[in-house]
Amino acid sequence: MILLFTDFGLSGPYTGQMKAVLAQQAPAVPVIDLFADAPAFDPQLSAYLLAAYAPAFPAGSVFLCVVDPGVGTDRRPVMVEADGRWFVGPDNGLFALPARRATSLNAWKIDWIPDRLSASFHGRDLFAPVAANLATGQAVARSPLDPIDIDRPDWPDDLARIVYVDVYGNAMTGLRASALPADAVLTAGGTRIARARTFGAVGPGQPLWYENSNGLAEIAVNRGRADRVLGLAVGDPVTVES
Repeated sequence: MILLFTDFGLSGPYTGQMKAVLAQQAPAVPVIDLFADAPAFDPQLSAYLLAAYAPAFPAGSVFLCVVDPGVGTDRRPVMVEADGRWFVGPDNGLFALPARRATSLNAWKIDWIPDRLSASFHGRDLFAPVAANLATGQAVARSPLDPIDIDRPDWPDDLARIVYVDVYGNAMTGLRASALPADAVLTAGGTRIARARTFGAVGPGQPLWYENSNGLAEIAVNRGRADRVLGLAVGDPVTVES
């Protein structure tokens, strides 16, 4: 399958244009909309989100990832194979955390150049065709990279910031719950928030943090919106006490 992970938003033509390329070049391969609202213009926040969600998909999956504020500049287009999963997109840190957490890792610079390459839409013109070729077993012109070049060593293993707010107003952090003490208290938006197993463990309107279904520490309000009640937004800092 091909998984789309972009910051294109939920309206407009961009996702549709990429899907049209995939439908032409890999018509038998399922295309899954994973995220169309990854943190906009922010490869760092997006990297922690991608790293949390990618392991749920089988080896051979191809992640077509476009969070690319440097499109049209000299940033490299890359392919990364991490634990058998493929990641296609810009070399701007977007794949740093999936690469760091992998037990097996290979990376390549994409050397193929399409006949038509716009300055501002490499997702459609470059990355979608490459993802289609990978998903259908076709060769892609490429040159090897040292996998360590994909990492961003100044980025922490876990990020104490809000990386995503979902449709319910729940705020995902870049912190893996397994890396936190069981009795950790998070502070976000000026509010101290204790851990609970799930929403119903606290009263209506009360905040909690819990381990979400993909392993991240997530802040919520039972029967409410944490983003509104606590004043949270993507990029906000989180502090950890134990």
